[in-house]
Amino acid sequence: MVSRVIPVDPFDLVIFGGTGDLSRRKILPGLYRRFRDGQMPEGARIIGAARGDLDNEGFRDFVEEAVRSFVSKRKCDPETLAAFRETLSYVRVDALGDDGWDDLKAICKSDRVQAFYFSVGPRLFGPIAERLHTRGIAGPEARIVVEKPFGHNLETARALNATLAEHFDESQIYRIDHYLGKETVQNLMALRFGNMLFEPLWNAQYVDHIQITVAESVGVEGRGGYYDKSGAMRDMVQNHLMQLLCLTAMEPPSKFDPDAVRDEKLKIIRALDPVSPDDIVRGQYSGTDDVASYLSDAEAEASTTESFVAMKLQISNWRWNGTPFYLRTGKRLKARMSEIVVRFKEPPHSIFEADTGQSANELSIRLQPNEGMDLKVTIKEPGPGGMRLIDVPLDMTFAEALGEELADAPDAYERLIMDVIRGNQTLFMRGDEVEAAWAWTDPIIEDWERRRDKPYSYEPSSTGPEEALMLLHKDGRRWREIRE
Repeated sequence: MVSRVIPVDPFDLVIFGGTGDLSRRKILPGLYRRFRDGQMPEGARIIGAARGDLDNEGFRDFVEEAVRSFVSKRKCDPETLAAFRETLSYVRVDALGDDGWDDLKAICKSDRVQAFYFSVGPRLFGPIAERLHTRGIAGPEARIVVEKPFGHNLETARALNATLAEHFDESQIYRIDHYLGKETVQNLMALRFGNMLFEPLWNAQYVDHIQITVAESVGVEGRGGYYDKSGAMRDMVQNHLMQLLCLTAMEPPSKFDPDAVRDEKLKIIRALDPVSPDDIVRGQYSGTDDVASYLSDAEAEASTTESFVAMKLQISNWRWNGTPFYLRTGKRLKARMSEIVVRFKEPPHSIFEADTGQSANELSIRLQPNEGMDLKVTIKEPGPGGMRLIDVPLDMTFAEALGEELADAPDAYERLIMDVIRGNQTLFMRGDEVEAAWAWTDPIIEDWERRRDKPYSYEPSSTGPEEALMLLHKDGRRWREIRE
């Protein structure tokens, strides 16, 4: 099977922070891959905007180095790289001052799609949006792409939304969460709403519980200053895990339309019950002789910021009332893994004898690594000796099932940037959605701060604090193993 590449309209993409780390690692290599696959039309331009004292050739050299570092060698042929370089331009711009804005206006064209990617810190979002608008650089159909964090709490999120709304309509604002661009996340919607098999069972009557895990094997080194002001709750739960929860739990939208999808996601966030302190476990990784502790990585000896969170959530609606959702995320865990697991209930009555074994169906949706899905079903164990039941997976790893071409499909940033150019907001967060997520998150964090709650310590390369295991054990359940 070969993936179908759909070209987009001619565009100008201006990347503020064009020489930053995110641009170097993700945005620019992703755009090169889209160019190589023929998705960028003739005349499309990528314009880097930053404070660095570069010219066009210097920026092109920077981009070529980024492409060679983060794109496989077999895709970095000299002819394609040379052609890609010709799409690149650079403008030196002071985001907080007046320098460079006239130059940027002169280079941008109004007869094409305009997209402005804010790959900068949140404090610059407002000043850049204001200058794009007041200086007449952004046309009436221009789009701006905003990276997380979308505020630090509800108050700052509202302020940020209000600032952006002064200069751009909500239909022009694309709040990007790269998790929503992952192939498997989108396949979750296809699985639920494109097949009759699962949707009738996707409710409290048949589902025992759902687990969502985003585990990382790395620590916070290099990001300690930022991370210590955020923690796992703000950095991961409020956005990434919340989005996965919404897509897993939401009702079928009336159509696959940006606002229809986001309306249903918003309903889930608003239906979340407040979380009891007894249903939350916070953790902070310790150190060993070979691995630095969180306190060392964050350079904050007395920090009580969490690097791990596990929690039990309840959704008060007809579909999910009584079915718990368990969320878990952390740094310095056993392996890098992101997974959604739907555990179905056991049959109400077993026709087999007690010693044949008990089991339940389980659908696992793997986001990373090795994107794919598997469904655990119960069969008879092969061989003589009577009836014994065992669980076996019906496995669909994308790389094996769909071939190398689909396994090498565009990554999240590539797909989302092309959606910006198309004007498709389905996989981007709306302002009221962001604010609703903060409205649910803030009381949890405020309660920790009021009680001066301290996180439990856990060893590097473990599955987190023992207390997180007890969160499920007290309900007679177990976490899925964290594994590569």
